[in-house]
Amino acid sequence: MKDLSIIILNYRQSGLIKYLLKRLIDDSPRLDYEIIVVDNDSHDDIDKITSAFGEPIILIKAEKNRGYAAGNNLGIKLANGKYIMILNPDIDISGQSIETLVEFMNNNPKVGIAGPRINNPDGTLQYSCSRFPDWRLPFFRRTFLGATVRGKKWINSYLMIDANHNQNMPVDWLFGACLIIRAEALKTTGLLDERYFLYMEDLDWCRRFWQNDWEVWYTPTAKAVHFHQRQSAEGFVLTALFSPIARIHLMSWFRYFYKFLNQPNPRQKN
Repeated sequence: MKDLSIIILNYRQSGLIKYLLKRLIDDSPRLDYEIIVVDNDSHDDIDKITSAFGEPIILIKAEKNRGYAAGNNLGIKLANGKYIMILNPDIDISGQSIETLVEFMNNNPKVGIAGPRINNPDGTLQYSCSRFPDWRLPFFRRTFLGATVRGKKWINSYLMIDANHNQNMPVDWLFGACLIIRAEALKTTGLLDERYFLYMEDLDWCRRFWQNDWEVWYTPTAKAVHFHQRQSAEGFVLTALFSPIARIHLMSWFRYFYKFLNQPNPRQKN
């Protein structure tokens, strides 16, 4: 068994993946690791890019694009690491930070999933850990209600703006751009829910980790840079009717809330 399996999902982002692979290999973590690239039917010459590297890179080609969860699950099923790292193509993370995450997992056997501090390219913080949302999420995130005093208070609490983002802490859930997962925990927690095409699958997964007595931790002793903003999380409901990606986000939200309707906060028993 290897120390770590790094999974990178590609959907028409071969240029970003080329940069990420070069970064990972040039600044290689001092671990026994493997890199698995999953292609979601992109037709963008990803096979030429992966084969150009001297290091062995496993490439899996999906027959069609079935979304974020299904694509990453293909890589997880093939992974041979004690830990599994999911990296979005637009993430930049050093070998040292990867080592820090692995060391944190080694030292904290109750932790099933963890994520680093994620910064914007200018060095400012991206809020990548949140509290579990309730039914008010789409109203405060997608309507004028978010600009009200009550809406701003709810959003600030949801995004944990009141928390110290420079210290390690257990959190409700982590955004899925950069995660490290204990492979053993998947025996009880299960894989990503493939009923989500895009968005909310990370929230769903973290909730199931807590339900199965595995902790979720935000770990800013490791750092990554994210070159993408979650733009679909913003905008009014009426605007979403004309945006395919926003419609997908809303559908995922409805699916999540229907799935966990009337279920208690899983952290209340911990």
